This record gives sequence, structure tokens and C-alpha cells, in this order.
Amino acid sequence: MEKMVRKASDNKYLHKDFHIGLNFGIGYIAKLHGDDAVIEYLKEYARVFHKPLREDVSKRGLAALEDYFRKQYETEEAADDITFERSEDELRISIKECPAITHIRKNGGEIAPMFVETTRTVNETIVQGTPYAFELISFDIDTGASEQRFYKKEAGA
Repeated sequence: MEKMVRKASDNKYLHKDFHIGLNFGIGYIAKLHGDDAVIEYLKEYARVFHKPLREDVSKRGLAALEDYFRKQYETEEAADDITFERSEDELRISIKECPAITHIRKNGGEIAPMFVETTRTVNETIVQGTPYAFELISFDIDTGASEQRFYKKEAGA
């Protein structure tokens, strides 16, 4: 008799269904408690979950953000859907198609109207307390295509 031994770390990490749950959760919170509650939930999530990234941004600046997003899109098997332009004071991210929205739609889901806040609010919170700010230039709720900008704040801002 043969015995197979496997650990969770032996498996490829892919969490696409997380996005389905997040989408449902955002819709539920908005319906029961309103849009402001969704924003507060996402701020708290970003402060806690992304604490290491926030610290890395404070130390390494825009390179930390580029490295993070590059790795996320590689993990989501969507590296071809994201491009970066970085200078000393600015990081621009262009997304052709959001893997989360693609997966939700592929599985018959409707995108919660507040889903855009998983980009806007989370990224604003990630850079809060750092020398950087975030701007969501555009966002297509149907595909998740977006233009995003992280930039160095003016001195004293």
C-alpha cells in the first residue's frame, strides 16, 4: 500500500474564488448598512492585511508597490493584463482586464456597484501615512480595466 503525503504548500496558490466572496460581501454590506460601511470595511481590511506592504512602501517607495502588483498579477495568472510606468515620483498602472471581475462574471456573478472601492479605497489606504497618494483615473465596472496612479505628495501635503 502506497501513501501519498502532501501539504497545502505543495499546491499552487490561486484564490480566484476569494473575489466571488468579496463581491458578495460588499453587496451585502452595502444593502444592509450603506456605501459608507463598505468603505469603512475596506479601509480596516487594508490597514490590517496590507500592513507589511504599507511598511514596505514607507521604506522602498514606489518600487514596493510595483513589486507587489506585479506578483499579484503573476499569481492571478494575469501578468499580461497589467503594465507599469515608473519614475522617481510616480507609478502608473494600466490594467486591461481585472482577473477578479473576469472570474466573477465567468461564474455567473453580477459585480457589486461598490466593487470599484476594492481598488480605490484599498489603494488609498495602503499609501495613507506614507509620502505617497493614490488616484484612480479610470475604472470600467464591466471589465475592471483601469488606469491608476500612485505619486509622491507635495512637501507639506
